[in-house]
Amino acid sequence: MQTLLFEQGVQRIADDVTGPITYFPEVITPALAASWFNSLREEGDWHESTRMMYERLVGVPRLHCHYAIAKPGLPNVLRDALAVVKQHVDAPFNSIGLNCYRDEHDSVAPHNDKLHELIPHQPIVLLSLGATRTMVIQRKKPPRLKTELELEAGSLLLMGWNAQLHYDHSIPKLHHPVGMRISVAFRVRPERENKKW
Repeated sequence: MQTLLFEQGVQRIADDVTGPITYFPEVITPALAASWFNSLREEGDWHESTRMMYERLVGVPRLHCHYAIAKPGLPNVLRDALAVVKQHVDAPFNSIGLNCYRDEHDSVAPHNDKLHELIPHQPIVLLSLGATRTMVIQRKKPPRLKTELELEAGSLLLMGWNAQLHYDHSIPKLHHPVGMRISVAFRVRPERENKKW
């Protein structure tokens, strides 16, 4: 997988056939990114959760929360963030999911988003806030080429619906100290999925 550079640092990681996957740095200023990070850290409806792994219940190594855009209670900072995202990606987003990686021990294993929980051919956009973390993007079929992408505060990562068919992505644990990161994911979910929240 080759990374192509264009438009002042924008990185195209996958083409439209298998993606797209495109990284946009510095979509908002460092000061605004820090302000949004602090607001969400304090105001987010954060939860811990568990899952079954190897026939035992284990804790999910991150905090999370979710908001349906149309429902009452959406924090103002997320409305502002949605407006910024829609300046870059034209999609009828109706769902915002947040993950909080508290330190270097928090992570997410290689995966793709569950397609039955997404409207076909609509994108996913991730806004990164807080500390920089590495996302590993790997092709599912041989040759299993991979890209390690540094997700900086104030950046956007666009992943097309097709990308979930062709690539896995992860945030691995680190062996050195790192600060907290909040990932804000904008999705277009079917109403049956969005009503769960």
